[in-house]
Amino acid sequence: MLHLNAFLMGVGHHEAAWRLPESDPFAQTDVEHFTRLARIAERGKLDSLFLADSPVLWNSIGRRPGGTLEPTVLLTALAGATNHIGLIATASTTYNEPFNLARRFASLDHISGGRAGWNIVTTAGEKAARNFNLDDLPAHRDRYERAAEFIEVSLKLWDSWDDAAPLGDKDGGRWGDDDLLYPPEHSGRHFRVAGPLNVPRSPQGYPLLVQAGSSEDGKDLAARYAEAVFTAQQTLAEAQAFYRDLKRRAAQIGRDPDTIKILPGIVPAIGATEAEARALEEELDRLIKPEYARQQLATTLRVAPEDLDLDKELPADLPSEDEIEGAKSRYTLIVTLARRERLTVRQLIGRLGGGRGHRTFAGTPEQVADAIEQWYRGGAADGFNIMPPVLPSGLETFVDHVVPILQRRGLFRTEYTGTTLREHYGLPRPANQFTRLPAAANR
Repeated sequence: MLHLNAFLMGVGHHEAAWRLPESDPFAQTDVEHFTRLARIAERGKLDSLFLADSPVLWNSIGRRPGGTLEPTVLLTALAGATNHIGLIATASTTYNEPFNLARRFASLDHISGGRAGWNIVTTAGEKAARNFNLDDLPAHRDRYERAAEFIEVSLKLWDSWDDAAPLGDKDGGRWGDDDLLYPPEHSGRHFRVAGPLNVPRSPQGYPLLVQAGSSEDGKDLAARYAEAVFTAQQTLAEAQAFYRDLKRRAAQIGRDPDTIKILPGIVPAIGATEAEARALEEELDRLIKPEYARQQLATTLRVAPEDLDLDKELPADLPSEDEIEGAKSRYTLIVTLARRERLTVRQLIGRLGGGRGHRTFAGTPEQVADAIEQWYRGGAADGFNIMPPVLPSGLETFVDHVVPILQRRGLFRTEYTGTTLREHYGLPRPANQFTRLPAAANR
């Protein structure tokens, strides 16, 4: 079965979605809005929903609704409003500490009954650095080295309680077994953490580990730790190459490649007819304000806005990927897309307005299902990150009209069969790396 994740962002992924008559421009801080979305996704039996995040204000607040709720807090509310769907949040390894973050995700996993997932990011951009006592963005390689150690410390903390440590022995007056606590006493280049965690081991052992970087360093990190990968690919051939490469890297370090689920993003504009879907896409693109979008594109490409003529192609003398310390893979994707299709800056802004480099697709429910099936059966994806251009209507249309087609084709579940996010993704609960089996067996 393929896996489907609902990537929820305000009133939609298209940057102009908030300007539609039916959109609430203040929905990004409305818990009821997200509760409705979560329940729609759960009605469709989707594996999970996902909330992105960054420790910096995104974009100009003139461009689109600005400011978002902290995702683990919001997901705690959504855990109480849903019963089955997985709950994934982004959190940065560059601007957090392992103990606090491990505790937050362990708490969310307990509260949700085993439905938590962590999207691991290293965070690009100088503005975030200046929110955390830094003058500049740490180097790309340094951020990924810190991320690897951060994950290792988190895993040690999640495993710092044996599953059998809580006893609740009222008669004996012994709540837990201190011998079944495993303080990490970690001392490394980036972190010193004694432990143990002050939360018992959670229902999943630890949350599903998700990763979204597609640079060389990002793919190495994913091959080592990730259990799901969110990626942006524009063509079938590019998606197939990424899929083969990541699975190969996992196998080379001794992992079963099937334990990594690769989910490219797709932004589906869906209509009863293809013409209706195109009309929605065109209406949204008309509502983009190019002056804001050009500024954002210039920042991404490390050029001055005045160097980007809206009615010409990108300048020939752009920086190479090696010169980029931020989001390397997204930079390359954008430049490659523009060069391959010979897009003007105005056309490129329209393509990026819907999904920021993710694949956009306009069509009928049948055509969207066909596109998903083609990539799934073609060895390009284990599932998809569904990114509706408009919310809630785009998610409702996907759930009510595309999901039933995938179910009839035998590609997607008709009912939840597990209770945890790991079970939705067909992954086992991880064993505790510190458990002393003979000692545990004698108790």
